[in-house]
Amino acid sequence: MPLGHGVVCCSAIVADGALMRRTVLSGLDIEPHLGAIRAEFDVPSRFPPAVEEAATQAASSPSRAGRTDATELALVTLDPAGSKDLDQAFLLEKVPRGMRLHYAIADVAAFVTPTGPIDTEAHHRGETLYLPDARVPLHPPTLSEGAASLLPGQERPAVLWRIDLDGDGTPMQVDVRRAVVRSRAQLDYASLQHEGGELIGLLERFGRMRQECARDRGAVSLPEPEQEVICDSDRWTLTYRAPLPVEDWNAEMSLLTGMSAAQLMLEAGVGLLRTMPPPEPATVASLRRSALALGIEWAERAEYAEVIRALDPAKPPQAALVRLAAVLFRGASYVAFDGTPPDATTHSAVAAPYAHATAPLRRLADRYVSECCLAIAAGREVPDWVREALPALPKEMAEADRRTHAVDRAVVDLAEALVLQSKRDQVLRGVVVEPGPKGEVQLLDPAVRARLSGDDLPLGEEVDVRLEQLDVGRRLVSFTLA
Repeated sequence: MPLGHGVVCCSAIVADGALMRRTVLSGLDIEPHLGAIRAEFDVPSRFPPAVEEAATQAASSPSRAGRTDATELALVTLDPAGSKDLDQAFLLEKVPRGMRLHYAIADVAAFVTPTGPIDTEAHHRGETLYLPDARVPLHPPTLSEGAASLLPGQERPAVLWRIDLDGDGTPMQVDVRRAVVRSRAQLDYASLQHEGGELIGLLERFGRMRQECARDRGAVSLPEPEQEVICDSDRWTLTYRAPLPVEDWNAEMSLLTGMSAAQLMLEAGVGLLRTMPPPEPATVASLRRSALALGIEWAERAEYAEVIRALDPAKPPQAALVRLAAVLFRGASYVAFDGTPPDATTHSAVAAPYAHATAPLRRLADRYVSECCLAIAAGREVPDWVREALPALPKEMAEADRRTHAVDRAVVDLAEALVLQSKRDQVLRGVVVEPGPKGEVQLLDPAVRARLSGDDLPLGEEVDVRLEQLDVGRRLVSFTLA
């Protein structure tokens, strides 16, 4: 996922054991290429004046009516360094029977009038886009980086979740209500990971407890480090980055909240889920054959989730299987319902019903999930404006997701083409991560993954390759065996 201003990430595989490899480009005129990407994918530009004016007015006087005063909670935010659009703040507490999570989510609805200028523009954009030189926000920065952001030391309207867990990490009681909160500090992943202390101890305890719950129910995620393009002035950095443990523990808070939101909506018969079908048995069987061909153990009765969780992408054969396993994680979609829950309610990677609920500054759907949950928890009817918008949201979010993934991939493709210009005649070392006529190679250095042509490509083995095609303007790169 995108990590903040000037950063774009795509999934990648580290094939040589390094957590990070870094290639720096400097002194290049990148703007024409970025302009072409913006035009090709219809990336929104500045907000219309009416939207900016409405945001300025809304930012000046958010209402406190009907809100619990929760400013006594010692909440903190945890995000990539330099982030300004802060969606979540949290507090973890030990309680006699387990743990309690207080999770404050930015209350965008406090500033956005349904069908008004800000709302209309947000439906057009769908979600925040990240490019190396700037972010393209879902909401005007006056709100997303100002009045609605959970910045430290500022009183902010929030959707406040309280989730009590037993000693095994199972939710026992869930409450959600509107509140006013004040974050005590803005923390970043790297600093918290290295500083230690009581906070990270609580977060680690919570995260590991929830990760064990995830394993028990069969949840799985691909162990893929991210391929990043980072822009700092005229310097571009192309790198692999493995998430820190604290990022995974932090993600468990969002996952728990999303699962709790899904359960509330399913019980009430109205809402918006994020679903993904389980892989077809034939797909799993094909992956199992690839694993055995790569010399990776896959017991006869072993589920694919436990095999994937055990993979180490630092080992070339396992890196290849990680890449091939992406076929298991296809078909994610949003499903709206009102009256009768849908037939398919589960997200197969989460292994439970799940909803996007915790990033309303950056993702349109989350605001509607919050409104559903607030009404349900209070015993009220879901507002008409929410119900009226629900049927169109899956299509709107699908289009936003499509554009986001396309822009991310285009930026990484551009960076790869640029960095390879100086290596046209070199022999480079990589790992074959996908066989067949449209095979792929993951280079060890620089941080590039691209098409590889050739017969009988040795899946999971290190090979020497040369550039076969390099077209910066079209962002195309391909290799052939050397």
